[in-house]
Order: sequence, then structure tokens, then C-alpha cells
Amino acid sequence: TGLTTGQRTVTIQKGPLYRVRGSHVTLWCKVSGYQGPAEQNFQWSIYLPSAPEREVQIVSTVDPSFPYAIYTQRVRGRGIFVERVQGDAVLLHITELQDRDAGQYECHTPNTDERYFGSYSAKTTLAVIADTLSASMAPQALTRTEGDAVELTCEVSKSTAQHTHLSVGWYLLQGAGEHPAEEVLTLSKDFILKPGPSYEQRFLEGDVRLNKVGNTTYKLFIGGLKPSDQGQLYCEAAEWIEDPDETWKDISRKQTERTSLAVVSQGRDLPVDITAAERSLSEGDTLQLNCMVGVQKSSSRHFKVVWLLDGVQVAAFDPHGVLILEEEYEERAKLGQLRAFKPSNTVYVLTISEVGLKDKGTYSCSVLEMETPGDQHSIQTNLSSGIQVDVKPVESRMRLSVSTSTPRVTAGDSLILHCEVQGATGPVSVRWWHLPPQHPGHRVLVATMGRDGTLSLGSTYRDGGTRGSLRLERASSGTFTLVIPSTLDEDDGGQYRCEATQWSRGRNWTEKGEVAVTVSSMALGLHATLRSRTATVRYGQSFELVCQVNANYTLEEVPASVQWLFQPSPPSGPFHELVRISPSGTVVWGTAQPCFREKDQLAKADSSFRMHIHSALPANEGTYQCEVEVWRRNVLPLGQPAATTRSNAVGIKVVLPESKLQVATKDSSVEIASSNTTIECRIVSAQNNSQFAVTWYLLPPLADATPLQIVRANYSGVLEYGSEFSSPAEKSRFLSQRVSSNVFRLQILSANLRDQGSYYCVVEEWLWLVDGWYKLGEGTSGRTTLKLKLPRSKEHELRMEKTNHSISAREGEEVTLPCLLQGARLPGTRLSATWFQVRSGGRDSALLSLRRGGSVEYPRERIAARLHLRRPSAADFSLTLSSVESGDAGGYYCQLQEWQQHGEEEDWALRASARSGYTQLTTIPAESTVMSRICSSPSLLNFILYLPLVLILLILLLALGVFYWYCKFRK
Repeated sequence: TGLTTGQRTVTIQKGPLYRVRGSHVTLWCKVSGYQGPAEQNFQWSIYLPSAPEREVQIVSTVDPSFPYAIYTQRVRGRGIFVERVQGDAVLLHITELQDRDAGQYECHTPNTDERYFGSYSAKTTLAVIADTLSASMAPQALTRTEGDAVELTCEVSKSTAQHTHLSVGWYLLQGAGEHPAEEVLTLSKDFILKPGPSYEQRFLEGDVRLNKVGNTTYKLFIGGLKPSDQGQLYCEAAEWIEDPDETWKDISRKQTERTSLAVVSQGRDLPVDITAAERSLSEGDTLQLNCMVGVQKSSSRHFKVVWLLDGVQVAAFDPHGVLILEEEYEERAKLGQLRAFKPSNTVYVLTISEVGLKDKGTYSCSVLEMETPGDQHSIQTNLSSGIQVDVKPVESRMRLSVSTSTPRVTAGDSLILHCEVQGATGPVSVRWWHLPPQHPGHRVLVATMGRDGTLSLGSTYRDGGTRGSLRLERASSGTFTLVIPSTLDEDDGGQYRCEATQWSRGRNWTEKGEVAVTVSSMALGLHATLRSRTATVRYGQSFELVCQVNANYTLEEVPASVQWLFQPSPPSGPFHELVRISPSGTVVWGTAQPCFREKDQLAKADSSFRMHIHSALPANEGTYQCEVEVWRRNVLPLGQPAATTRSNAVGIKVVLPESKLQVATKDSSVEIASSNTTIECRIVSAQNNSQFAVTWYLLPPLADATPLQIVRANYSGVLEYGSEFSSPAEKSRFLSQRVSSNVFRLQILSANLRDQGSYYCVVEEWLWLVDGWYKLGEGTSGRTTLKLKLPRSKEHELRMEKTNHSISAREGEEVTLPCLLQGARLPGTRLSATWFQVRSGGRDSALLSLRRGGSVEYPRERIAARLHLRRPSAADFSLTLSSVESGDAGGYYCQLQEWQQHGEEEDWALRASARSGYTQLTTIPAESTVMSRICSSPSLLNFILYLPLVLILLILLLALGVFYWYCKFRK
């Protein structure tokens, strides 16, 4: 449709624009066709490549709070600002372009029109590229005579990916820089040569030219030099790019360093001459130059004298007599190699000592006359003719050879290295380097000897406790010997390099040589072997262990220690240290096995260590090892060992005296009618001074029963009851007695039916042997079968309910186990009752006993508080178990015994015995979860199972209702 009057249009600089990082960038934006005030406002934003849809506000001409946080600091510091060109046009300035400034820029103008009509913003793209422009020219201080020529070279290059052009120009800066630089000659971006205003005529005459050599070299030639050419010359290169609007923009500029050009006029009243004491020199000689001003009445005149080498300033005397040196000569002056003095106002002397090849060339002398000492400009200048000074190189005849008298050593041995220097005509300094094989290309400084004989060690070798005190000595023959007293390990092997430097007349020559050495680890080949002539020794017999050590070096020449280790038999833990012999011979005994200390004899012979044990004891039985440690020689204190080896293990068995124990093994049988009885254990033969430990066992009459320990009497008579007989009631009925030296008896009081079974004893023979009791052997007696015989009566029999029961009880509840007597008992008799819990494979466990006298005993005290014998009737012996636990599950039964007294003072005799049926108790865990309550309630369980079905039906009904009302609403 085209634009009409009053249609707002925002225009921005056309993109994409390419600008270099770090440059000052401007973007223009203007608005037209607007209504309202003549001064319009502008707001700049950016859309970054990482988030092209998100606006990031930069700067505004109206709102100071407009910038986002990432731009606030730069806007406040004027790193980014808006310049108003006129009321409806602005420039966005970015003073130092950054990589993050790349993106799409938007220029927006807030509305001032009566209505929105037209465009209110415009966008352009800015790309940030690297600055690849380079310009360089070597700085010089040149002095030329009026009418001479000068040529300067400038190297210019770029590597920008975009299509760009270069412009190269030279400029002249005069005075102290108070005036702008004057253009000499420029090659424009369009490849057109353009001279400066002052050089147009000379350019046309060919005295000012620019030549391009190759791709990067530009040369400026100025012929027929004039005093007006004097000053500081520099080269400036610019890189240009063509923007989309077809205008060219310089995106980068670089200036080179400056060359100082002095143009000397041909003075008529200022003759200058230069002389040299000697023009042909050798390296290391001294050069003396004399600059003479041939004027009369010189005392009232002021001169500045400059010495030049090939036209480049070396040194100068200002009118005040202050010496001015170029940078490279300042260091030589500090070393005393350069000095200048002024014998008179017309004679100036420059001396350079220890000259080198760089000092040869053409020397000249320039004299500038000043009106006053403080003037910056001369009234006349003159340059002497040049004199040629030649410096000849001095050849070195030094030769070097490196050798060693220790090519192969073991860690701890000394290294001796020789560096022989021949043909040296001046002082020699030496450096020794180690080139470790484990770090190729790396070198470590070992030691240095300076020209004056001063010795210094490398940082790795300064600690004398590591490798000893290193020595570097020089023999009169010119041999430098390095001694490393003690090599550390195999890493000290490899190449050692000697660098010898000869110093003469300011020059030095260096020769190098290397030698290889091999350092073996002390662990290499170190091995210990332990042996004994016999592996079995009798009690009291002596034995010897030999620890033989083998190594690739002589063991007697290095510090070594041996440690004897022992592990008792049977093994009860790691090896114990018996004794250690240090390298100094100190013996330190361990504390774990004191019995060895008085019986061991230690010895060392050559490369073997011996341990002789006298009168072997059972405590000496076990496994032996030796451990050998070695240290590097020539190092004190010893510190950590360099290598350790442990031998094989050797077992030694000590055989005790033979046991002569024999126990009577004849089986027998005893039948009693509920009374006390005695079981006998007889020793047939044994050692005269032996002691005995006797253990009594009961084998219940069950098919799969295991023997039960009743009581053990050790050799000291101390009793130890088995778990089934440890209650006070049982301890009081089973008594172990020693009747004589060879007879032991087990007495059983008030024997009952549970005591039936086979009894036997196990006898152990013990003997005291110096340091303790030792078991020589053991023997088992024959078995004595015990049976209880009850009186039989045809008229009377004790009868009980024999029915088996199965009862379930929840944990924590109470349960009653039935036990009922059927029929009447005889007059004058009494009953006793015992409750048992069934134990598989052994003797059933008694829980509660009701004695015939009415007293109650609890063999298992732990559960006594939960057991109750309430007896609601004389025939009811039921047991109540409270607070049921999971461990109470199992079988239970009760046993009744009927007792009758034969006379008023006679003992009670067992007349009859009967046992109830078994009651199997099952325990149920206590209810503790919701699920257990649900599962135990059928009605609740059914509700849970049908709940999902009910919910589905309700959802279907609700959906049908919604559908019905929807259809009705549509109609």
C-alpha cells in the first residue's frame, strides 16, 4: 500500500554487520512519519543466539531502569550509551565489543501518535569476530646525513574469514607529540597510493615510494632526506569491511612501534672525527672509540655526542654530561663491559670490553650543537665518517670424556663418576645432571662447581640423610669427580650427564658427555629360607632352626636385622614376635612368649642366623618363621629398611611323655527300687605322678539319644556340672567323689525314672611339666546301666489320663496343660508330680516338681514365675503357663509317683509311677497389624473384597446420569 503522511517508520542500520572483538561499535537508528514532539525516545534491546525469542533490554533514552542486570553496570559506566544525533535519530555506542554482544538488536520508539499506525521498531544483526589484524615494525634509532635515503619495512597480515581489504600508511610524529602525526604515504583499501600534503611533490618526483614485497611486507623509501623528515616514524594498518548498505567500515586499526630518525645537516663549523685504538679484534678483546670535535673556544659551546653502530644508536652524552645507553647496552654497563667518559669538551671516549661478534660493524659519531644545555633542538649537526671494526671468533679446543668406576651397583652403594676436561684455556665450570629413565626428557640437577670452585647441590641432593654427603672434587689433571655416597634405589640408575663450560674473554663454550649406571634394588634376589633338622622333637630334647639368607650382594657388608616369629599350635591368631636382633647386635625380646627367653641361644654366621632351643616344652610346639630386613650402607641414621623378606614356615611338633593310662572297661548293670545308688570308675594303671580329671556322662535309653555331661571334676578337684544337671536340685542328687588314688564314684541320691540309662566316665591323665599342666591322654570306662524296679501289685495300679492333647495359645496369654489322676490311691500313700518339656535326642527338661511332702521346686528358674500348679482338686495336677512366649511351643507331659512308708521310721519307698499323655502347645504371634485384624474378621474381609466392585458400579451410574442431562440440554 506504501507509506502515507503520518505513518511512523523506524529505520535501523542494515545488517548483518561484522565487527571485531574489543572495538568501538556504533549502530544508528532513526524514526520518521511520527506525530508528537520533535525529540523522540529510543529503546535498544538484544535477542541472543542462545534464546532468540527472549528480549534482553539494554539501554533507553527515557527510562534509567530499562537495562537488564547483565547490562546495568556497563550502561552506568558509559561502556554502552546512546548519542542523540538529532531529535529523531540516535547512535548506539558499545565502547568495547564483547563476544556476548553478538545477536539481533532491536531499536524501538515508544508511541507518541494519536493512534498506532506504522512500524515502531526495527532489527539488525551484529556478529562479533576475532581481531586478526597484525602490524609490526622493528623499533630503531637511525641517524642519517641530509640528502641520504632511508627504507623502513612494515609487516601486515590478517586471517579474517570474511572478505576484507587492508590499508597501510606511514606517519611522521615530530616534537614531543603535541602536534598530530603527519601523513607520509598511504596505500588505501582501494589499492591507491596517496601521499601526505608535505610529500606530494617528492612523491611525484619519485623520492617517496611504497613497495609491496610478497603478501605481507610493505616498504617505505624516502630519498633525499631533509631536516624536516626528522622525528618518529610509524606504520598504521587498517582492516576494512563492506557493510550491506555498500559503505566501507574500518573494523580494526593497528600501529607499530616507532623508529627514531635523526637527519644531520652538513655543518661547516663543526668538524667531527672518530678513531679506534684497534680495528681488528678477537672475541673477548676491548674496543676503544674516540669521538673528537674540532672546534675552537669549545668551553662556551654545548654538544650532544652520539655513538652509532651501523646507523643505530649505542650510547650518547647529553650537554649536561649524562650518559644515555640503549637498553641492550645497559646490562653490559652493569657488568662493567661498557663505559664512557669525557676527558674534555671536545674529546669523548667509549670503551667496550669483552667484545663479541655482535659488536663488529661500522661505527660513527654524531655531534649536535645546542644553543643552551636544555634545548631540545640542535642549531647544527655533523656526522663523522664511519670506521669499520672487525671481530674474529675464537675457537675452543676443549674436549670432554665421561666415565664411571661403578657401572653396576646395588642400592646403598656409592656412585663414582668422572668428567675429564682437556684443552681448556680458561676457567671451567661443571654441572652434573641425572636423567632418570622413568621420566624421559626430564633432568635433575645433582651438583654444580663454578669457575671459582664454589660447590652447590641440586635441591634433591641437599639432604645428607638421604644419599649421604655428596662430593664434587677437581683433580689437578682437570678431572671432576662426583661421589654419591649412598644410592637410594633403582631410580638412581640411568644416564648421568656432565656439562663443562669454558669461560674466556666474555664468551663461553660448553661440551657435554653422558655415562650410564645401573642401580639394583636391595630386594632383588633377597630371599630367606628356614630349615630344621627335625620336625618332631621329644619333650626335653633340644632343636635348632637355621635362617639362611641369599642376596645379590654380600650380606655381611650391609646393615641387617633378623626377627624370629612364632605361631603356637593350634593357631590362635597371627605370628608373635619372639626376638629381634638389630643391625647393631642389640637383642630385644617379645612379650607374647616369655618361655623362650631363658631357653633360646641366638647366633649369626656369615649369611645365616641360628636359633637353638634347649629342653623343648609343649609351649615350643608351633610354626616358626624368620624375617630379615636390610638397610643401605653408608647412611646414618638407618631409617626405614630398604628391603624385607620373610622365610617359609617350619612346623615343630613336641611329643609329650607317653601316657600309661588304662581305665576299667567292663560293662555292668544295676537295678534298684527308687533309692540311692553309686556308679564306680576305676583306673587300672597310670604314671606315678599323674593327676586325673574325671567327667561323668549319662546316655538316656532313647534310640537317637546323645550323651549328657553330668559333672566334671578337673585335676584340681573343681566341679563343673553340665547344662542338664546345673540346677540346685540336680546338683544335690549327683555327687562326684574320689574314693582312693585310682577309684572315682558317682553317687545318685533319690534315683527316679528319669535317671535310668547308661553311665560311664572319661578319665584324663594330666602331668606337670616345668611350665604348666599338660594332658597326656584319656580313657573311657565301661558302661553301667541303671534301671528302676517298681513293686508290682495286682490289687492296685496308678492310673492317669493318657489322652494326647493339642492346644493353641496366643503370645502373652495364659494356657493350662492338663494332668489328671484317675481312680483312688492307697491309704497312707503320698504323691509327687513332675512336669517335663520334651527335648529331642536327650533327657527331657524338668520344669516343676511337687515333692511328696508338698514343697515345690523349679529346676528352670528363668521361667519359674510363669509356672503355676493350682490343683483345684486332689486328682488335678494341671500346669498353668502364663504370658506365653514363642519359645514355649513344644510337647509337655507330667509324671506322678506314689510313695509309701513301710514303718514309722523307715524311708519312703516308691510304690508306683505313671505318666500322662502328651500335650502339644502351639503359640500364635500377637495381633499387631491392621491386616491381621482384617483376616481374622470374615465380615470385614468380605467388605474389603467387594469394595472395588461397588465403586465401579457407582462410577457407571454417575456417567449415565451426566450423559442423560447432556442429551436433554441439547434438545
